[in-house]
Amino acid sequence: MKNTFYPKPNSVDFDLRQLEIFTKVVEYKSFSKAANAVFLAQASVSERIATLENQVGVRLLDRLGRQVIPTKAGELLYGHAILMLEAKRKACLEIEDFLGMKRGEIIIGASTIPGEYILPEVVGIFRQKYPSVSIALTIADTNEIENSVREGYLELGVVGSRSPGSGLVCHELWKDELVLVIPYAHRWAVREEISIDEILEEPFILREIGSGTLKIMEEFLRPHGSKSMHPVNVVARLGSSTAVKEGVKAGLGISIISSRALHTELEAGILKVLKIKGYPMYRHFYLIRDERRTPSPLCRAMLDFLLAKPE
Repeated sequence: MKNTFYPKPNSVDFDLRQLEIFTKVVEYKSFSKAANAVFLAQASVSERIATLENQVGVRLLDRLGRQVIPTKAGELLYGHAILMLEAKRKACLEIEDFLGMKRGEIIIGASTIPGEYILPEVVGIFRQKYPSVSIALTIADTNEIENSVREGYLELGVVGSRSPGSGLVCHELWKDELVLVIPYAHRWAVREEISIDEILEEPFILREIGSGTLKIMEEFLRPHGSKSMHPVNVVARLGSSTAVKEGVKAGLGISIISSRALHTELEAGILKVLKIKGYPMYRHFYLIRDERRTPSPLCRAMLDFLLAKPE
């Protein structure tokens, strides 16, 4: 490795923008990914890190092939940088709150059902009250939304299940019912309910691992005292409620899905829902945020609005 000489500075100095770039490189372990996160060219990020190292007088990052990791000095600076950047963020939030600022963008994440079938209408109502606010809505599975809220990429999340011990503040929102869905031409279409034993014999479509719907379904269909649900005949795992509906329509199998996702198909007579004998399946959607982070004024406005919104 080529030795780099770092002249000893008269005094250690750096600015917050340099620290922001430095922390992103440490967190992403990559100059290119950090460059995307801070909206700079990779060459500019490399140059600013080199300037920071010269100002501090020591190497802060080791380049190990494609991965970048902090040196001992880098770890020390990273710990202080996080605290300083958080202090700056809190100061900005308090000033914005003092000035009553209600403009800008809120970044929210949601799992499939609330993201596709509930929040678009809710966001529309929210913007009638705050027309200067724009909403960036990311839709992914529950696990991914929780992780993004924890890592600070999302201020708020709305998910279909709650994870104990996740370190997230969790507020109960809307109630939802999960139902068994079959094609309208299925031999069971003349019935109103079905037994669990009959379901086990049918080709079954599941949601992907990490889905809130899958977590709740596993809880409801778990025999008493068992750690796993009844052994359904799984023919496919699909990544969204829309994909599951299309699979059911195509005759791939039956499935369990949120009743909120079925209004159009039920009205058109394409799909039918059945009750499962002895297995009423209800759940709630939950609003989550990281309790360690101070919510921005916009985040607080959306938080208050969602918690006050009736079902």
